Amino acid sequence: MAVSDFTMIEAWTQVLRLSKLQAGQAVTILTGADTHPQTLRTAQIACQSLGAVISRLDLTPVNGERSLSRDPLAYLGTTPLTGNKPAMAALKASDLVLDLMTLLFSPEQHDILAGGTKILLAVEPPEILARMVPTEADRLRVLAAAAKIEQASRMTVTSPAGTALSCPLGEFPAISEYGFVDAPGRWDHWPSGFVLTWPNELQASGTIVIDRGDILLPHKSYVQDPIVLTVEKGYATRIEGGVDAALLRDYMESFADPEAYAISHIGWGLQPRARWSTLGLLDREAHIGMDARAYEGNFLFSLGPNNEAGGSRTTACHIDIPLRGCTVALDDRVVVEAGKVINEEQL
Repeated sequence: MAVSDFTMIEAWTQVLRLSKLQAGQAVTILTGADTHPQTLRTAQIACQSLGAVISRLDLTPVNGERSLSRDPLAYLGTTPLTGNKPAMAALKASDLVLDLMTLLFSPEQHDILAGGTKILLAVEPPEILARMVPTEADRLRVLAAAAKIEQASRMTVTSPAGTALSCPLGEFPAISEYGFVDAPGRWDHWPSGFVLTWPNELQASGTIVIDRGDILLPHKSYVQDPIVLTVEKGYATRIEGGVDAALLRDYMESFADPEAYAISHIGWGLQPRARWSTLGLLDREAHIGMDARAYEGNFLFSLGPNNEAGGSRTTACHIDIPLRGCTVALDDRVVVEAGKVINEEQL
C-alpha cells in the first residue's frame, strides 16, 4: 500500500532528529540506479526543513554482471566509490551521509566513518521504512542486549530442529543496530532493531539446522525442507539436505571463494514492528528483507565476511539466515527461549 509524502517526511524528520542533525550541517545523499524516488524526495525535504546543507551524489551501478540476484546485498565486491577520489572527498567532508545506494561491507565505508562522518543506510521501500521508524526505546533495548554480549564468553544456540551451535566470544565487539546515527563515526540501518557479534576466529562449532519456514537471504525464500550445516573450526564444512540445500550450495559455489563458508555475524532480533510473515506478502525484488533480519526473537546468523567488525576476512558472498524457535544463551544466561526474548531486565 502506498505511503503519503507527508508520512515519509514525518518519518525522515524523526530519524534525522534522533540522529542529532543540526542546522548548517552538511548532508550528502548518496543515490544510485535503484534508489526509490519517494525516499529520496522526502529525505531532501526533511533535511531542508531542519536547516541542513544538502548535496546529492548519484553514482553508476557496479557488479550487476557478476551477481546472480538483483538484491544489492547479493554481491559485495567493489563499490561505485572504488577509486573515485572526488566522490570520497565529498562524503568525507559531510557530517551525515544518507546512503540510499548501499555501501555495506566496503573499505570505502570504513574510510568515511573513520573521519567522523555518520552514515545511515535506508534502501527498503517507503512502506517498510514508515512502519519501522526507530525510537529511543529501540536504542535502549538494543544497547542493553549488546551489553550482555560484551559480558559473555560464549554464545550457544539450540533448537527443536536439531541446532546445537557453540560460539566462543571476545575477539569482536557487539554491534547495536537500532535505526539511527546519534554519534560521530556511527553507521546504522533504518529499519533494523537487532544485536550481533562475531564468533572468535576459527572457533565456532556444532550443527545448524535451517528448518522449514526459516529464511534464506538474499534468496528471500522460506525453506521448505531442512538444511543441515556442519560447522567446524569456524566454517560450514557440509551443507546437507534436499533441494533447498542444493540451491544454497550451488549459489555459494558460484563465488568460488572458501571464505564464503565462514560463520559471520551471530545475534538476535529485537524489533516488534518487524514480522516473520512479511516476506510472503511483498515483491521480493522490491526490498532487501529487513523484516526477516529484525523480527523479534529470531536467531540471525550469517555466512561470509567479518571485516565490518574489524576482521580481515572479506568475500563477495554474504548470506543472512534468520531462524525461528531457537534458544540463545550467553554463558549460563538465556536471552531468547524458543523464539521469545526473555530476561531483558537482567544486566
